Amino acid sequence: MELVGSPLMTMYAHPRSTPTKFLPAISTMASSYKNRIPYYSLPHSFSLPWMPSAYYKAAAINPTLAPFSQGSQGLTPSKMLPFVPNRTTLFTRYTPDDWYKSNLTNYKESETSRHNAERLRVDTTRMIQDKYQQTKKTQVESTKNLGERVNDIEFWKSELCHELDEMIGETNVLTDVKKRLERALAETEAPLQVAQECLLHREKRMGIDLVHDDVEKQLFTEVDVIRSCQERMQRYLDQAKAQLVSNRAAQHELERDLANKQAALRIDDKCHHLRNTSDGIGYYRGVERVDATISVPESWAKFTDNNILLSQSERAASAKLRDNIENLLLVTANEMWHQFNVVNVAFTNRIAETADAKSKIQTHLAKTLQEIFQIEMNIEAIRKAIRDKGPPLKVAQTRLDERTRRPNMELCRDTAQLRLVNEVYEIDETIQSLQQRLRDAEDTLQTLVRAKSVLEHDLAVKANSLFIDQEKCMGMRKNFPSTARLVGYV
Repeated sequence: MELVGSPLMTMYAHPRSTPTKFLPAISTMASSYKNRIPYYSLPHSFSLPWMPSAYYKAAAINPTLAPFSQGSQGLTPSKMLPFVPNRTTLFTRYTPDDWYKSNLTNYKESETSRHNAERLRVDTTRMIQDKYQQTKKTQVESTKNLGERVNDIEFWKSELCHELDEMIGETNVLTDVKKRLERALAETEAPLQVAQECLLHREKRMGIDLVHDDVEKQLFTEVDVIRSCQERMQRYLDQAKAQLVSNRAAQHELERDLANKQAALRIDDKCHHLRNTSDGIGYYRGVERVDATISVPESWAKFTDNNILLSQSERAASAKLRDNIENLLLVTANEMWHQFNVVNVAFTNRIAETADAKSKIQTHLAKTLQEIFQIEMNIEAIRKAIRDKGPPLKVAQTRLDERTRRPNMELCRDTAQLRLVNEVYEIDETIQSLQQRLRDAEDTLQTLVRAKSVLEHDLAVKANSLFIDQEKCMGMRKNFPSTARLVGYV
């Protein structure tokens, strides 16, 4: 088995081999160097070129007695060398000095090996303690860094949660305001339709009453005011819809970032609580060479900060838009109510004027009818007077006719004759005067009849106008939306 040592152990890397002519080394000493720790290939950063090879192999020499065991195997006792009892005839291999030297050499080799082994044990123990402390310190620093990272994630997570709650609340409030604006916009349709129907009904007025009066001007103004309010409401409604889209986009970014933070917090918290005795730990060879990171702490914090700043900006824009919508609802409600009251006042004044005109027409019509009756009586009196002048005229003419039959000198132009002639002229002139007066009376009667007809027609026109303004228009304008409905609360 091969082990990797440190530079302090290089002098022990290659133990000196024991010569075969001396006693073999004890095998148990070599076995004490066997490593019980699994082998790990060191990363490239630890394989420094200045570090010498510290590999060594445990060697063991098993003593054999070949000349005494293998050489005599298979020989019969008769073929073996004869035992020589005389030792003076034997060849001596070593001298006592050699024997002593061999022992001293073995002693020194044993002492050197033991000394080296002791130094190796001491250095190994010190190295194990140093590496243990270094590993423990590194693990404590890693745990501390993970704890700081968990705190950072928790901080940004709390910021994201707070901003997300604020954004959700702002989105809900803006949604409510948008619904109010939609209801207020829908409520403006009824007043607009009423104003337009009033204009259509007033087109049914007759004759001289088809006048472009103050009521009609105010009705046109009311239609313009309501349409202007509708346009502004629709514009702000479109802005509210676009702002809601922006709010939801910012909310989605916050939710996604928060989900990522929660996942990272769960993973880093798990890593922070991992210990050497924890379950689920294992070897993942080569994982330290995998770099899947896509951000640094600065860019990581800036990403979340940008999301929060974007959300805050959208919330500020949303709050400003809500205030504008609130002001718009109040302004439009006041404008429509003001114009509604102005139109109603104009209607009231016009109805009063029309009613007064109708009353005056009725008075004049009554007087005209009375005068017609008087003229008709006068005509009858004139006719009677003309008829009454017939008999006196007949009498006078008859007298004159009879007096023309007087004989000779009796045909005298006496006073009676002159008076009769004057009487006939007077009666005839009277009849002519009465006939002229009759014609004048009849002309006057026709004039009165025409005036009566005009007054009756004008009375019908005024009655129609009163019916339109008072019954139809004002009847429709009794139910105008309340301020609460115009601002979208109902």
